[in-house]
Amino acid sequence: MAELAVVIGATGGIGAALATALEAGGHHVLRLGRATTPPLDLLDEPSIAAAAAHIATLGAPTLVIDATGFLHGEGIAPEKSWRELDPAHLARAFALNAIGPALLMKHLLPLLPRTGRPVFATLSARVGSIGDNRLGGWYAYRASKAALNQLVRTAAIELRRRAPNAICVALHPGTVDTPLSAPFARTGLEVRPASEAAEDLLRVIAGLTPAESGGFLDHKAVPIPW
Repeated sequence: MAELAVVIGATGGIGAALATALEAGGHHVLRLGRATTPPLDLLDEPSIAAAAAHIATLGAPTLVIDATGFLHGEGIAPEKSWRELDPAHLARAFALNAIGPALLMKHLLPLLPRTGRPVFATLSARVGSIGDNRLGGWYAYRASKAALNQLVRTAAIELRRRAPNAICVALHPGTVDTPLSAPFARTGLEVRPASEAAEDLLRVIAGLTPAESGGFLDHKAVPIPW
């Protein structure tokens, strides 16, 4: 019987590529997003709970990937200076990049099997690293992804008590050719197709050990400073 994998944000560039690659690898994949059946909206906890209940009817997922993220849109762009800080922008970034994924962990981590090596992976970003921040700017995105990393670290500690070999991890996919990164892809920056990024991420996930649970790694499996 095929193992169950759940991909949240499966209508986005990386999410769709991850789901397709997992299906090609023999997984039974449940794709979730705001327009799927059942729908899952990070801003609506009841929809997350309902999606979790649906997943439970299918079995225990051995892999859950949160491929969501918010950087710009709806009149919002990354800040270049503190003069551009806006409470509504900050609140939306935290709602989608930190609070929403935290609610995914709340409802989906209990579904992971207690045995084996199940994985919950969420897509973070290198710019969420506090130690690696040398350019400044992008306040809301940086801070919300840093918050996500802390939430992952904290959840991983609790998850270890329930399932010692389970893994909860934050992954940086690199700069990928998607609508999220398109306006900011600079000449000379390594921009990779989503299919390549998905293969890299799945390779990292396949090589993770329980000792790396709670970690923050890039698409080459190299740890990123907090």
